[in-house]
Amino acid sequence: MSHPTDHLNQQVWDFVYAYDAAYDRAARAAGLSSAQACLLDHLESGSRTMGELAAELLCDASNVTQLVSRLEGGGLVDRVPDPADRRVKRVSITQAGRGARREVHRAFDFPTARLGRLTEQEQRRLSELLAKTLAPDPDRVPRG
Repeated sequence: MSHPTDHLNQQVWDFVYAYDAAYDRAARAAGLSSAQACLLDHLESGSRTMGELAAELLCDASNVTQLVSRLEGGGLVDRVPDPADRRVKRVSITQAGRGARREVHRAFDFPTARLGRLTEQEQRRLSELLAKTLAPDPDRVPRG
């Protein structure tokens, strides 16, 4: 016998998969991998160290090194020593990188197309429900 949340759980996974697949298609349309496009998104608000990028992207530093090297080779990011600690490398997005990022966002129509199927009231309700599910659990004891 299935649990009442099984169907909802499957719908959430289906939505996440469809969202990720659409983002991947948009990135490929701009000549990038989805990981490269995501890295460019993280640089839009300012430069980051390689370690900060690894933490934000939830991946190993070696993966970030590979991503940055490919983006740097395409002129989409710059990597320079941090002025405060020359052992640390800072990565920043270039004008060409901003253009590639805009291209990905133009091609990524999934949120607008799918959420546009909902009325304004349904969108507000979905937003409220998502906020509730994503809020920190007050009963959970932080690890540390």
